[in-house]
Amino acid sequence: MKILIRMRKTIMLLVKCLIVIALTTSFIATWNENYVDSLFSNKGNYLVVFSFVFIFSVFSSLYGAFRIGIYRTHEIIYSFSLAAIITDIIMYFELSLVARQLVAVKPMIHYIVFQVVIIFICSFAANTIYFRLYPARRILAVFNDDAKGFEFIKKMSVFADRFKMESGLNVEHTDMEIIKRKIDRYDAVAICDIDKQKQKEIMTYCYTNKKRTYLLPEITDIVLNNGYEIQIGDTPVIMSRNQGLTLEQSVIKRFMDLFISALGIVITSPIMVICAFAIKIDDGGPVFFKQNRVTRNGKIFNILKFRSMVTDADKDGAKKAENGDMRITRVGKVIRSCRIDELPQLFNVLKGDMSIVGPRPERIENVYEYTSAYPEFDLRHRVKAGLTGFAQLYGKYNTSPEDKLNMDLIYIETYSLLKDIKLIILTFKILFMKESTEGFDKSANEAVVKPDIKRNIEDDEDGV
Repeated sequence: MKILIRMRKTIMLLVKCLIVIALTTSFIATWNENYVDSLFSNKGNYLVVFSFVFIFSVFSSLYGAFRIGIYRTHEIIYSFSLAAIITDIIMYFELSLVARQLVAVKPMIHYIVFQVVIIFICSFAANTIYFRLYPARRILAVFNDDAKGFEFIKKMSVFADRFKMESGLNVEHTDMEIIKRKIDRYDAVAICDIDKQKQKEIMTYCYTNKKRTYLLPEITDIVLNNGYEIQIGDTPVIMSRNQGLTLEQSVIKRFMDLFISALGIVITSPIMVICAFAIKIDDGGPVFFKQNRVTRNGKIFNILKFRSMVTDADKDGAKKAENGDMRITRVGKVIRSCRIDELPQLFNVLKGDMSIVGPRPERIENVYEYTSAYPEFDLRHRVKAGLTGFAQLYGKYNTSPEDKLNMDLIYIETYSLLKDIKLIILTFKILFMKESTEGFDKSANEAVVKPDIKRNIEDDEDGV
């Protein structure tokens, strides 16, 4: 077993290769059996096989399918399946081009079903192997604020196969020597919102003793993490530009917005027409919903969406959408789950109020609320609001404003054209992920109160 532990990275690489080989082999079998007209008489067949492997590997990487052990099993299955279906669609047209006619669709559909079965089996097997090689680490969480600390513990505990959140420690009134003795008992430390001096001392101790750390970042951490290393004489310096997008990046981004929004309007126009009719027939109310939102430099604009709630949804004041919200119409439930209600925002992008990719535009009321709690929240308005964005792809509808802010700042600080293209492709992944549209619980629309969280701290001689 010790030999396997030493070779675990190699083993996991082989597992990923075997998944690609299994799906490629099944594709070749389907191709040879059902699409004889698409076969070359010589080495051209190798090019077709290479294109399958390349396309499937690229989309699998983009959708995180190869992140075995990091994503949960159902997420791995979904990511592999989505990558495989997109690859199959492209390969269908490639085989049709080789055959110089549209080949039969039915064998490809049968192949996709068989392919998903292979993905189910391979994903479960791969995750099982991963967690045998990489057992969950025993983790100590350290924090200043109990509510925030336990929220962090709760989130990490969801991934029980990776993290064993065995203890939490409030470091505010705890001696550093006691903290270090506690750290010695664990494999890793999760650091959440603690004093910078203590954070530095804990991270130095963990680094010295080869203990893994998980840090909940603040804005300064995000900015510094994406800075540039420069040398001034014999002194290393980290430089942060703090300028947002350059002029060249803004121009290229605008051209991409114009092209994609115009193309998107043309392609999705049949869907939008059907959606408009469905909304009108459902309750006879207006098709569109307009609302003031905030974009770059605090500019206010009217966002355009298909109406998914009853016409008087905000008669008692602005409220966030809750789980099982009774204000959502029958049609609204469908179009919200598939994000179809967002399609009219392509016109906002075309007009220039929004970008295809960027921080999601918040209501004015939310901006006031979040900025009061987190003054740095206004920093996300350094770029145009987006139809899709970093926080939407890696977070959820009910993700906390602080986490959304951090994700949006990561996007702004690491912006590139390639990143925008990647995020656009990733958007297709979340369209049918129910948890990405998960609403707030009822407490989100009530007065903010201190949460009543049961302690999960070891009350021993080293405790708080």
